[in-house]
Amino acid sequence: MAPAPTIIEDFELEVLELVEERSKRVRKRSSGGGGTVSALRQDHNRRHGSGGLRGKVMEGWAAKVGATAGAPLTKPPMTKTTENNIKPQRPSSIYTKLFGLFNVSTTSHQRETERRIMANNPEFNAQFNYAKNFIKTSKYTLLNFVPYNLFEQFQRLANFYFLCLLVLQLIPVISSLSPITTAVPLIGVLTVTAVKDAYDDYQRHRSDSQVNRRKSSVLRNGQLVEEYWSKVVVGDVIRMENDQFVAADVLLISTSEPNGLCYIETSELDGETNLKCKQCLPETEDLGQDDSLIGVFRGEIRCEPPNNQLNKFDGALHWEGNIHPLDNDKILLRGCILRNTQWCYGVVVFAGKDTKLMMNSGKTKFKRTSIDRLLNFIILGIVFFLLSMCLFCTVACGIWETLTGQYFRVYLPWDNLIPTDPAGGATVIALLVFFSYAIVLNTVVPISLYVSVEVIRLWQSFLINWDDAMCYIPSGTHAKARTTTLNEELGQIEYIFSDKTGTLTQNIMAFNKCTIAGRSFGEVIDPRTGDLLEINESGTWVRKKKRKRSHRQDVGLRNYTEEDADETQVVLLSAEASSDADTWVELQTLKHNNDSEFSDNAYNTNSGHCYSDSLPNLSSSTHELDSLPPLSRTVDLSRNPYHEPSFKFYDHSLVDALDAGDRDCEAFFRLLALCHTVMPEEKNGKLEYQAQSPDEGALVSAARNFGFVFKSRTPNSITIFAKEVQETYELLCILDFNNVRKRMSVILKKDGRIRLYCKGADSIIYERLKSGQESLKHHTQEHLDSFAGEGLRTLCLAYKDLEEDYFQDWKSRHHEAAISLESREEKLDAIYEEVEKDLILLGATAIEDKLQDGVPQTIANLAMAGIKIWVLTGDKQETAINIGYSCQLLTDEMVNIFIIDAQSASEVEEQLQKFREDIRNVSATIHPQTNLSVVTFSVYSDDDAGRDNLSDAGEPNGGFALVINGHSLVFALNANYERLFLEVASHCKAVICCRVTPLQKAMVVDLVKRYKKAVTLAVGDGANDVSMIKTAHIGVGISGQEGLQAVLASDYSVAQFKFLERLLLVHGRWSYYRMCKFLRYFFYKNFAFTLCHFWFAFFVAFSAQTLFDPMFISVYNLFYTSMPVLALGIFEQDVNAKNSIKYPKLYTPGLKNALFNKREFFRSAVHGFVTSCVLFFIPFGAYYNGMDQEGRSMTDQQTFGSVVATILVIVVTMQICLDTSYWTFFNHVTIWGSLILYLLLQYFYNYVLGGDYVGALSKAMGEPMFYFTSLLTIVILMLPIMAWRFYWVDVAPNLSDKVRFKQRHDAKMASKRTEHDMHRTPSARRSRRSIRSGYAFAHQEGFGRLITSGKIMRPRNPKPGNVSNGRAASLRPDANKGPVAAPAPSTVEV
Repeated sequence: MAPAPTIIEDFELEVLELVEERSKRVRKRSSGGGGTVSALRQDHNRRHGSGGLRGKVMEGWAAKVGATAGAPLTKPPMTKTTENNIKPQRPSSIYTKLFGLFNVSTTSHQRETERRIMANNPEFNAQFNYAKNFIKTSKYTLLNFVPYNLFEQFQRLANFYFLCLLVLQLIPVISSLSPITTAVPLIGVLTVTAVKDAYDDYQRHRSDSQVNRRKSSVLRNGQLVEEYWSKVVVGDVIRMENDQFVAADVLLISTSEPNGLCYIETSELDGETNLKCKQCLPETEDLGQDDSLIGVFRGEIRCEPPNNQLNKFDGALHWEGNIHPLDNDKILLRGCILRNTQWCYGVVVFAGKDTKLMMNSGKTKFKRTSIDRLLNFIILGIVFFLLSMCLFCTVACGIWETLTGQYFRVYLPWDNLIPTDPAGGATVIALLVFFSYAIVLNTVVPISLYVSVEVIRLWQSFLINWDDAMCYIPSGTHAKARTTTLNEELGQIEYIFSDKTGTLTQNIMAFNKCTIAGRSFGEVIDPRTGDLLEINESGTWVRKKKRKRSHRQDVGLRNYTEEDADETQVVLLSAEASSDADTWVELQTLKHNNDSEFSDNAYNTNSGHCYSDSLPNLSSSTHELDSLPPLSRTVDLSRNPYHEPSFKFYDHSLVDALDAGDRDCEAFFRLLALCHTVMPEEKNGKLEYQAQSPDEGALVSAARNFGFVFKSRTPNSITIFAKEVQETYELLCILDFNNVRKRMSVILKKDGRIRLYCKGADSIIYERLKSGQESLKHHTQEHLDSFAGEGLRTLCLAYKDLEEDYFQDWKSRHHEAAISLESREEKLDAIYEEVEKDLILLGATAIEDKLQDGVPQTIANLAMAGIKIWVLTGDKQETAINIGYSCQLLTDEMVNIFIIDAQSASEVEEQLQKFREDIRNVSATIHPQTNLSVVTFSVYSDDDAGRDNLSDAGEPNGGFALVINGHSLVFALNANYERLFLEVASHCKAVICCRVTPLQKAMVVDLVKRYKKAVTLAVGDGANDVSMIKTAHIGVGISGQEGLQAVLASDYSVAQFKFLERLLLVHGRWSYYRMCKFLRYFFYKNFAFTLCHFWFAFFVAFSAQTLFDPMFISVYNLFYTSMPVLALGIFEQDVNAKNSIKYPKLYTPGLKNALFNKREFFRSAVHGFVTSCVLFFIPFGAYYNGMDQEGRSMTDQQTFGSVVATILVIVVTMQICLDTSYWTFFNHVTIWGSLILYLLLQYFYNYVLGGDYVGALSKAMGEPMFYFTSLLTIVILMLPIMAWRFYWVDVAPNLSDKVRFKQRHDAKMASKRTEHDMHRTPSARRSRRSIRSGYAFAHQEGFGRLITSGKIMRPRNPKPGNVSNGRAASLRPDANKGPVAAPAPSTVEV
């Protein structure tokens, strides 16, 4: 078994590495503690560093758990350092839950401490009984389904309760009802639930089968054979081809690429599509693809036991008498995809459930909704109520038998079991009556409730699956409800925790704008109006223009005043998205603008803007809109043979400047083509780039499309085509990127001139600029502010010419610093600072991290619904903040944005306390706001607010936002500060946690669950989101391009984030509304039915005699009243889907549990209580001593019971008619069909089957008294309800009533009504504060070290004969050299 503390150590070590990067502390070299690793392994540990800050902190943790000061820290075999043996003391609650979540045992018995594997030796590996590669997520088999499923179902208290009742009914002496009355509904419930469970498990079996039956090439007896994934075992050698999934966690032993390199995509694991580089051991790469050599490979792998740490692996390979250290760079994990590598071989290390992918999937937790928990409490209360009634009847029966019953033994003889003495006999009879009434009144605890709930949830899941409005057309992916038990919980979400990359964004970077030598490029301007234009994903143009200071009303929009003058107006201009009259009128207005405005608003091309084409002549027919050409053309780049058709740019002036030979523009794109670590590749005759960061790939792609094509590279040169002219530069040095430097530089030489190109964060570059560029810096700064305001990721570009003598001197000093054994990083930092200064600014780029369609609108609508959105991302702070602005999670209307970036616990506490005080001060000074009408959008005062409105009363202005990084979050989640952190965060409309680990995501979600008692939803797209998804009440997976791990772990899956709006505001709200209405009605009808027996007990000496026919009791909930309430629970809706999204405040009742709670249950129970009284006593009075028209008595029990039963069915049916707001064909069929079915079944049972009540109902219905009694009872019960509801809807309507009234009115006036009368003005992105992304690059080191070392390069012209084992041989001239100190990772020297 995996060691329990590994999940914690991984989290701590990641945080400690951040501390080291931030503080730039030098790691001290130490050999670590003792162990069983060889000297080579210890030397490896020294090179990678195991001391420094990390060692000190881990020693501190050891002291906390009781390690003796100064004592050496011991470790188990094959562990790198003592870190993995130290268990920091934690608050038990959260960590116990998280260990359970990941199926990690906290006990230490029989724990696997080391794994030993022999390649190609199944006999040796079989002795350890390692897990096979077979995946099983299903629960049942054909043999165990029936007993296992029944065992699970009878663990439910209600099912077990009715089983006990059934046993009691089998005892004749205490049962006045046939066992059929309980057996029929119990069997029905068990059957329906079993069918549902079988269907769910069948889906799991299908999914398991699809995975297990994937094919993989496995080496068996020196030959490659195809095997199913399920047949792969630990120790097998498997061959993987390009673009194939990795079947298990394997140790890489050889590849097709030079120096044993291979490239993988880890989107299944972490949601990232950028490539990662892996490298096998030099000693095994010579095996190549020779199956005979690999087949006799007998290396023994000793490594750590299975664990869920994706970024850590410790082990050693024992082969040919040598021990070779293994780390994570040599491991390919299950779920990865091989990219840009023709083939590779690997030894299976972990298989099946032991793989890191499956261990991160965790143990599926059983999730229950808040309504389920409330129902359990209510059912428990009903049971106590039932016992109370039984006890009352027991006491009453004992008293009656003592005082009266003993004198009627002649007519009512006692059973032989009853003692003959009066007191003893009465006591025994009373005790038996207790159980008898428990059977008679058992329907007050409705067994059919559970099966009805399951059926409703199942159909609600089908409605989600069938909703075409949540289908992503490009991929044909529908939304899918992967569970059928949480639908109504979707209507009660208060907190959403979202990943960023791949969830809010597409993880696609696009070169959007740039500024070169103080000129901005990329903006498109309407020549007639001078307005800025933007284009969205669907090709729709959006106009952004300043509103004029006037009181006129623009077409299709609301009235504007002078207060609106500084805001931005948005008008849609695309014909293809404009079918409504508003856009037509807007286009007509543009057409009839005075032509003189053109000259006033037009700008020349030197301004750096592009003009849209002249507007066409528009006819009066809206059908001609489809023929309108776009307002602006994309730049034509087809003359460039290397251009990419998918690249779009709309500013023609940039191309014009390049065509005119603008030196600044050429230098700008030449820098982009040269300063990077991108790798080119020819694939199917096309040039493709592979970059570690999509940002860097976008920049090189932009240079390529504008004519500066990066073509190839060697360890010592870079070749580009600048305007179709080949240029080759000598590569002298790469100063690679890291998180501390936030910049990268290359030093190149061409034609005897040495130049340094640098790109990086604006704050970093500006500090290193040469003086005398104030004007250029000022204009560039303005453009940077503008770009950042639009949420673009910015990057500054600069260069510097170097003298030959200076460079040679600098290079020698750089080499000395790189091989220094002491203070290497500090010396290198000084060397970098020396050369990267006095730079000349070229300009800046603006990259758009493309949001998914509809993300801003979705977030805005969800926020209006009262849902708080927290973004938990692994991205850095600047990137996360910019995305926050782009998706309107952060806005300039916010009072303040709090940033927590402290480095210690005390500093974090100080910041949190300061922010809490700021919130209190601002909240105390805020005055009540003006509210807005929910329907007319007219302004009214707080006094007229009514019960519902769209404003957030009491929330100051735009509220607050909180941004916290992963290091500070470590302290904020400490038991001493977590409540303070939550208090501050809960007062913020938006929270962004950046640089967080998967475990931290789960901890944040759990923190809110524990203390806020709110319903949470987590949405993500990668395996790094699985822990968060499983911790939240509801997990939603994005089934996009980032893999399926999040989807497999989720409760619901959607293809795009925007569908979350419809999932919650429509399906979630409807499901909650329907379930609440269903429960209120169900309890009402059952109380009305059951309590009639209680009233009847007063007239039958509490003898447990039933009022109704036993068959009626059996099928009342199963046939007579089940179908209408099921139709209500499946199809009911108060307002349609369009208005549910248009008025998000309709979602608020779910947040407050307003539609079904203890109070609502009590009201339903009282309603049923009153109904039962009227149902019993009015017919009782009418038929008391009653006679028919022929003078015959009608006071018999069967006639009276039949009359009450019939009126009961009619009354509850009338009640559901009043409760139904949305009538469908199924509602009509079930409601009116239930009445007809009642009469037919009564006839069939009594006349065909010969029931005891034969002729009773027919006799009663033949008399006018029956109809008068029925009418009187119905009027008395229904009239007050109708009057009460009419009063509240007319006098104090809630938001749902208002919208429903508007909906009916709109339906009547559909032919005359114009959309803009109620149209909501689209929210526009306003100018935002200047918060820029510091550096648009990957978080880890680039390919620089591999490039300049030559390891990543494939030999161009291998010598004939230098081919071994199916692959070009790699020459290793330094194989016999002694060890030398390696350069620092962030520095590459040629």
